[in-house]
Amino acid sequence: MKKLLIAALLLAGAALAQAQTLRVGLAEDPDVLDPTLARTFVGRIVFAAMCDKLVDIDEKLAIVPQLALAWQWSADHKALTLKLRPGVQFQDGTPMDAAAVKYSLERHKTMPGSNRRGELAPVTRIEVLDPLTVRIDLSAPFAPLLAALADRAGMIVSPKAAAAEGDQFGNHPVCAGPFKFVERVAQDRIVLERFDGYWNKPAIHFDKIIYTPIPDSSVRLANLKAGQLDFAERIAASDVAGLKRDPRLALTRITEIGYQGITINVGKSARAAQNPLGRDPRVREAFELSLDRQGLAQVVMDNEATVGNQWVAPGNPYYAKNMPVPRRDVARARALLAAAGVPHPRFTLLTPTTSDAQRLALVVQAMAREAGFDVRIQAAEFATSINMADKGDFEAYVLAWSGRADPDGNLYSFVGCKEPLNYAGYCDAQTDRLLAQSRTELDPAARRQVYAQIAARVLAARPIVYLYHRNWLWAYDKKLSGVRGVPDGLLRVSGLRFAP
Repeated sequence: MKKLLIAALLLAGAALAQAQTLRVGLAEDPDVLDPTLARTFVGRIVFAAMCDKLVDIDEKLAIVPQLALAWQWSADHKALTLKLRPGVQFQDGTPMDAAAVKYSLERHKTMPGSNRRGELAPVTRIEVLDPLTVRIDLSAPFAPLLAALADRAGMIVSPKAAAAEGDQFGNHPVCAGPFKFVERVAQDRIVLERFDGYWNKPAIHFDKIIYTPIPDSSVRLANLKAGQLDFAERIAASDVAGLKRDPRLALTRITEIGYQGITINVGKSARAAQNPLGRDPRVREAFELSLDRQGLAQVVMDNEATVGNQWVAPGNPYYAKNMPVPRRDVARARALLAAAGVPHPRFTLLTPTTSDAQRLALVVQAMAREAGFDVRIQAAEFATSINMADKGDFEAYVLAWSGRADPDGNLYSFVGCKEPLNYAGYCDAQTDRLLAQSRTELDPAARRQVYAQIAARVLAARPIVYLYHRNWLWAYDKKLSGVRGVPDGLLRVSGLRFAP
């Protein structure tokens, strides 16, 4: 009996030794964990472990299979047929099939409050051809569709769970990814456990993932160094040199496909007309001219950023060269303010409580003061600040966008009239016509010409003052292998493991 007990204890100890938890430090607490309603970048990091997509992107931004094994366009590019991966289950044991894809895409398009509807606007019908084949019909050719399906618009949720939970699905999300939702404690943790029915189970080497929101980058890094975290996203650029000297930690640097900018309330709510920045384009131009982008990148990001003035970086093929980065011109800024009759305009700059956003707000405040601006700073927890922006309860807002593989994902939902992420409240009929044209144009050269016209209108109105494009800076335990540097900044858990 004693030998049996010892053997049982040894087996139990071996099982516990094999059970491994990945601990990830996030820069913010995500908003709702529903891919139809979600808006935050950190939410996408959690979704990457929980909700597989129809397709994914690789390190070179190429579209690669995930839930869909293959796809084919019709001759007129008005229909996309997808062949699904067989044998895939949702985390509630129900099948992930063509009917589920139809359900999820239609949910993205029609659910009240959906933030995916703009990404799928040209989709007119989703037809089930057989259990593993689905066709997406379009009103017109739609160049960004596959890129959209490589993100939240392509995440497929369990119809059974979504129907049962309704608008509370984000409290108990059920997808077809490698890890299933266990619990969430706001501002404290999100816990996921490995789903044993995952289609690619051999690539998953952790039993549990715990995501911990830690807005202060110094505290996040301190937790990593103390062994309380295994991976920390968005490390401060000022900590890079010290990280390189730490033999226990590794650093990954990836240039983002998104941008850092300041969104201005030009029509979202009554507050747009209650301050000179929102109601007068000359004041917005003066504000932009008061800023030294290179200085911002140097001071705020320790030069771990590429200066830019558009939704894509200057090196991107779709960067509009007709609208180059403007130089700082304080004298011109003062002249514009004098012409507008407000030599000392005052406005409040809303900023998330994350370290980099607050640093940016302080440097912007100092630079703008030289031109005559009185900038007041208001800090709010990230999810709270997003909700404030959604309601138009702000005048200007420090907001970064993590970026999409196709430029449409950085632009359409932010400047299209009444689109879900148009926090600025910008609306221009000609811009809307050009946005629609940019989506249907399949020839890259012709599409670049359309983006040049869009840039000329949007950058003159300045609903968003684009500043720079950051480097994603990840720090992690050197024992963690399989980390992939994909430019969307998401931690992909397939293939991750601790070295023996």
